[in-house]
Amino acid sequence: MPVISLAQMLESGVHFGHQARRWNPKMDPYIFTERNGVHIIDLVQTAQLMDEAYNYVRSASESGKRFLFVGTKRQAAGIIAQEASRCGGYYVNQRWLGGMLTNWATIKTRIERLKDLERRQESGIFDLLPKQEASMLRRELDKLQKYLGGLKQMHKIPDVVVIIDIRREYNAVQECQKLGLPIVSLLDTNCDPDWVDIPIPANDDAIRSIKLIIGKLADAIYEGRHGQMDADAFDDEEDFPAASDFDDDDIEDTDDDFVENEDEDLEEAFSAEAEDDSAE
Repeated sequence: MPVISLAQMLESGVHFGHQARRWNPKMDPYIFTERNGVHIIDLVQTAQLMDEAYNYVRSASESGKRFLFVGTKRQAAGIIAQEASRCGGYYVNQRWLGGMLTNWATIKTRIERLKDLERRQESGIFDLLPKQEASMLRRELDKLQKYLGGLKQMHKIPDVVVIIDIRREYNAVQECQKLGLPIVSLLDTNCDPDWVDIPIPANDDAIRSIKLIIGKLADAIYEGRHGQMDADAFDDEEDFPAASDFDDDDIEDTDDDFVENEDEDLEEAFSAEAEDDSAE
């Protein structure tokens, strides 16, 4: 029995690709047809490749591998955070800062800074400081939580990276390739499958499609660590808005061309620390 049925995928809009004029020819083997100017993904292949991805992820989890989920687009951010958290993975869902993996030593110091500030806030130390200094520390804490909150328990570079929208997360893809980290990813019809090690042809814009695929991958990770899970244990989708009947946002992203995230400098992103250190 397949991990995901054709009926589930149809209901979630997994089959809707991008407008045909925006396709990547390398995705041709995974395209079933074109309808009203939109490519339709071959769900038979998606089901087969989803089974392979599920088994790969579960096996990796059984052997103790650690997973990082990356998805910063608005449709994916909430799903990424919830699914990564429930299966014991890590996540980046706001912005990929340049060097998050290739400059891990620096990122690790920022994570320790985040934990230290959280401890100081919880102990009430902030309330004892001058108003201006406390305000500065809270701003720094907010920024660290926003960008690194999903990495607080990550003590080393992950073993496998799961990515939503490899075009948008191009910097993350590059860092994974540089470090030789396997990438598991949904592949929409405008993607380059050569960037991915474990492909899952699927709509990477519709909320329901992302939820379905990422949810099953999270199930596989959970099962790899803890054994078979209750199928209904995590069936609550109230945190996510119901997708419309496949409006333009569900069919394709609003960006016309390749999206490359800005490589934000770490020192600039967390410059508040320097001000704090000088104040201390």
